[in-house]
Amino acid sequence: MSEGGEHRYEVRSREERYRGRIFDVVTEEVTMPGGGTALRDLVRHVGAVAVVALDDAGRVVLIRQYRHPVGRHLWELPAGLMDVSGEDLPAAALRELAEEADLTAGQVDVLVDLHSSPGFTNEVVRVFLARDLGEVPADERHERRDEEADLQVVRFDLDQAVAMVLAGEITNASAVAGLLAAARARDTGWSALRRADAPLPR
Repeated sequence: MSEGGEHRYEVRSREERYRGRIFDVVTEEVTMPGGGTALRDLVRHVGAVAVVALDDAGRVVLIRQYRHPVGRHLWELPAGLMDVSGEDLPAAALRELAEEADLTAGQVDVLVDLHSSPGFTNEVVRVFLARDLGEVPADERHERRDEEADLQVVRFDLDQAVAMVLAGEITNASAVAGLLAAARARDTGWSALRRADAPLPR
């Protein structure tokens, strides 16, 4: 038991099943309350960032992109992996915003952090709010490839995007969390925003 009275889940053994660029799959033997152990399969993920980009007219930038695991196009936020060595999270968010939406941002704040699916992965997604938007010059734009080659970039009024969430038209986890958090933050005068360099939850 820990000092607070909660059981301390200790890893007794670990077996790596797969090692990849984005994630690893491992099986861990973990101590359980009341004695004994249990095996848990988990995906160790590099983490990701996503961006609610809000323009001066109150419209949010959404992208529609094909996602092969679900076999269809999804409405999402500009987003990507924390896979560049030495890159801080705000810089990663701005990079993804430029690459996927051809946009820059003069102001960046933290909206919300989420564990995307903690039943099987340790992936953490930090969702930023980007404002004071500008265009990436045409000759400096990222060349999109693979699934990104046919992504659509569309602006929706933030309230319309929230309605799409509640209607089940937007199901991507970081988009759902980011859009609802952005609407709440707007309605409270942006008073709860965290600084762009705020530490991730532990």
